[in-house]
Parts: sequence; structure tokens; C-alpha cells
Amino acid sequence: MKKLLTTLSLPLYTMAMTAQDKPDILWILTDDHRADALECFNMATRGTKESRLGYVSSPALNKLASEGVLFTASYCNSPGSAPSRASMHTGLYPHHRGVYGFEYFHVHPDFNPVTMPEYLSKAGYNTTGFGKLGVRSKIKNKSGKDSNFIMYDTFFNTKDIEANGYFDWTTEKIWKGEDAGGKYVFQYPDGSRYEYYTDRKDSQLRESDIEAARKFHEKQDILLSYTGKRQKGKGGYPNTILGGENTMPTERTNDGYLNQEFYGYLDSMNKKYKSLTGVTVDGPADDEPQLYYIGYHFPHTPVMPSKTFRDKFKDKVYNIPEFDKEELAKMPKQIVRWYEKTMVDKMKTEEKQQFIRDYYAFCAMGDSLIGAAVDKFKESCRKRNREYVILIVCGDHSWHLGEQGACNKFAAYEQSNHTAVIAVSSGKKRFPAGKVVNDFVEHVDFMPTLMSAAGYNLNDKKFYYLDGYDLAAVASGKAKKRQYVIGEINHVCRPHAMIRTKDFLFTMRTRKDGAIPTMGVDANKDMKWALDVSLEEADAALYDLRVDPLERNNVAYEKKYRKLAECLRKKLGNIVLGDGRIECNWQKTNEYNRSTFALGADDKVIEIDESIIPEI
Repeated sequence: MKKLLTTLSLPLYTMAMTAQDKPDILWILTDDHRADALECFNMATRGTKESRLGYVSSPALNKLASEGVLFTASYCNSPGSAPSRASMHTGLYPHHRGVYGFEYFHVHPDFNPVTMPEYLSKAGYNTTGFGKLGVRSKIKNKSGKDSNFIMYDTFFNTKDIEANGYFDWTTEKIWKGEDAGGKYVFQYPDGSRYEYYTDRKDSQLRESDIEAARKFHEKQDILLSYTGKRQKGKGGYPNTILGGENTMPTERTNDGYLNQEFYGYLDSMNKKYKSLTGVTVDGPADDEPQLYYIGYHFPHTPVMPSKTFRDKFKDKVYNIPEFDKEELAKMPKQIVRWYEKTMVDKMKTEEKQQFIRDYYAFCAMGDSLIGAAVDKFKESCRKRNREYVILIVCGDHSWHLGEQGACNKFAAYEQSNHTAVIAVSSGKKRFPAGKVVNDFVEHVDFMPTLMSAAGYNLNDKKFYYLDGYDLAAVASGKAKKRQYVIGEINHVCRPHAMIRTKDFLFTMRTRKDGAIPTMGVDANKDMKWALDVSLEEADAALYDLRVDPLERNNVAYEKKYRKLAECLRKKLGNIVLGDGRIECNWQKTNEYNRSTFALGADDKVIEIDESIIPEI
């Protein structure tokens, strides 16, 4: 079993690299970003700039891909922001981190790993974060209360920037009084604001709330999700905005202000300055290597591209993903519940067109912001005569634009999990210019990649616990090729895990009950449940990607596929349930268990007897 590293066993940084030798690092992460929003990805995988749905635009990311390596087969290890980001920052699969969804976890258990920014800080890096972190980690402060654990030396939170008036949209919560409830607040260039309630504490929206929302939606051409409590005057108003025109120009959107904060920091080398958060902070020190992390909001909802980019897409017509309700009859019950959360198929055709068009326009707007941030970073490196490494992750997971009838993530499907990654190095030795890598990579690879760039020797036995590879080793062909990727989540449609090979996707429920242990944790209780019950009871799904690349026909229960489904179930179950699975009671300081009944199951090799693979 892999040895887990604890903070107490953090090795001293004793490598020979000097501070000047270490490259500056820029890590950019987007949210809900589909791989096919990148022209370079489509060219590499389809031979055309357009996605399967139609027109996209990504000149900045295309340029970056030409300067480094484009990884076309990147998959997140959990199709939800919080667990995915926890895996990225720790280099551990969810089943080794004990974080499967949006539960708050803390850093006190003795299996707690060191995060990537902590390692780089130990290596002499000044680590700075901007924007959305999304790692739901806590630590007890001196008063004994839980407070956010930020692993970066300095972090510029989007909410702190918004609090000083820099936003295009934000949310407000009023906790007490007759006006208690939640509302959207939007800002216009002249400083005026518009707000409306999306819910009231007494579960009774007022007529004025409904009218205020209607006026804003009409003015900004807002498209709402069809799900939620929509009955006039009752419950909450749907607050999932799937399309519309932003109230601000690109540079004054939330992500635009994030860029301004980044610029201000870079321009304040060796001096103090007043940030957009309203406080005076120290700029970076010129004699230290730098790690900059930028967590952009786009293209997460509310999907509201600026007018400039929306106009560029206004006449585009898209291929609407096919979905037939007959597919629901073959979907596992938990996936049917997932579909029912959004039900895009209920939209009118013109609404589906807007939904897709505004999403890709939002991605194009974000592309322009990434390009500007990268240019500013490169300029800083040139001025300081420093080498650099850039890692662009698009995004923390992907997003459905009607596939499987959904506008969502959280599922095992391609469109929930498939992302695109670009890695660039100034010297080109680490990441050769213009190279395309089609081998499987996973989000647990990002931590070892940046640690290696900072000079850590990943062959040191102390790092055996890491689940990921250095992407530079993958690009050079030195890393062992994965024959599958895995993922797991407990959010929206019960605990479920997935394994994907070149030809097949298999998914199943992992735990009989919930996957967030609370009282009396026992890792042996029902741990093999998903391996012992019927495929039907385990909510299994199997997609034959050779004939069903769009994952529309679940064949797990068909007679000719049943042995194959059982084979993949055993492989997946042994990995995520038996190969060192952590289940922790996060309400306690150090109460957890680790399963050991299938140690070594995660060998990156998929062995299937050809006799059980149906002919096509």
C-alpha cells in the first residue's frame, strides 16, 4: 500500500537548484470548461476547428498549444468542483483523500497529505493565488473554531474583491428580519446596481420579487434553467442562468477584475501596494521564484458573456445534441435523478441555441482574459530574466450542453469528465512546442508536474503515495501508459465511481448508503457491497464506445455484455473500494479507516478476456 505523507514527514528541500534556477510557474484553472471549446483541441481530435456542435473561438489557447504540449485525453478524478480541486492540490484520488463531494474536510487526520503549494513554499517559492480556490478545507484556529485553510502564502479571494465594489454580478444573503433571503446583485458600468431576490426565508416570493426578476431577464436576455421552483409567488425563483448578456464589458467582469488584481501584484515587485481587496499587501520579491495560481470563474453559471463576445456569436447556429427519453429507460436510477435536475430537453429549440451559443461565447471571452494574463506573466519573467512553466487546465471538470438531456456535470459521462490541458515551458525541453499527446492523463498529475518543475525528485521514496505522473514524463513517453482513468463523486446522484478505457465506460454505485461517514466509522462495513449485489442493484452502466461514442445506450444488463460488465465492476471496485480507500468522519479530529482488501489493484492495466468482449 502506498505510504501517505504527513506534514510532520515533509522532507527538507535540499536540492542543488538555486532560487534563480527555479522557473516561475503560472497555473490557470477554469470552471465547467469543455475541451471542445478549444479550436486547437478540435483540430487535434477532429481535424476541424469547430466542435461537434459548431463554432468556437480560442486564439489565445491555440497560441499556447503551439508553444507547448496539448494533452487531448485529460480526465478529472471527480466531476464536481470541490473534490476535483482537492485531488489536484494533493495529487490523490478521492478514495485516497477521503473527499468525495462537497463535504468540508480538515487537515488534522494523521493521513493528511501536504499540498502542492505547501511543497513549493518549502522549496523557496512565493505562492500566490487569485480567484476561486474551491478546496473545501478547514483548520481549527486558536479559538477552537473552524476557519478556512488557505495553503497559498497569499490569496486574493474573489469575494474580497467583490466586497470593494469590483464585480459584474454577486450574491447577497440577508439572514434576519423581514427581508431575509438570497438575491442576485448586478452592476452596470456607470456604477448603478440592479438586484432581485431568488428566494425568501419564508419560502414565499413576493409579487415585486417576480416582477423585478422579469424586468432584468428581459433587459439582459436571460435564459434560465427549466428546473427549480418556478410557481409564481411560491418557493424560490430559479437562479441558474444559462445564458444572457453581461452588464459589464469584458475587463470589468468578475474574471476581468481578477486579471487586474493579478496585474497589480506583478507590477508591485519588491514593494507594498493597495490591492482591489482594499488592503495593503506586499508584492512579490524579485529574488524568489514565484508560483501564481489563477482560478477563473468562467464558464460556470451564470453564463453571461460580455456584449463584445456575445455579438461575435449571435448569428451562429449549432447542432443540438440528440437525446431521446427512451434513453432514460436504460439509465440507472441514480442517473435518471441526475437528468431530472436540469432536463434540457424541455427547452424550446431557440432556447437550446442560445444556451449553446452563449456558453461558447463565454469561453471565448475567457480565452481573451487567459491570453492577457499569460502575456503579463511572460513580460514579468522577461524583465526578471527567469525561465517559466505554464499549466493551463480547461477546466476542473467539463459540462453538458444537452448531452444526456442535461446542463450539468456530476456524472460519469464524457461531457462531465473530459478536459483539455496545455503545458508550456520557456526552454521547450520540458514541454516541446507544438506536440500533441493523446495518452490518458488525469488531474492528479498536476501536483507532481509542478513539483517536478520546481526541482523535486519524484523518485524519492517519500513521494510514492502520489497517484499522478509528471506530465513532462508523459509527454516524453517515459511514464507508464495508463490503460484506464478513474473517478468518483457522492454528489447529486448518490456515491458512484467510474472507469474509462479506450473502448468502454463503466460506472456503478460504490456505497449502499451515503459516502460521508459521521458516527462510528467502519471501513469494513458493507465495503464490498457494490461488488456483491446484482448489477441492477449497484445501478451499473456500461457504454460500448466502439459503437456508442456519445454514451446513449446502457448495455450493462444485456446478456452479451454482462460478463464484460462484471469484469469492469471487479476492476473498478477493487481499486476504489479495496486499494487503500479512506473514509473519514470529518466531524472528528482523527477518526477514519482505510480498506486493504485489494491492495495494488490500481496497476494502470486493464486485462479483459477477449471471449467476453462482444463483436461489433
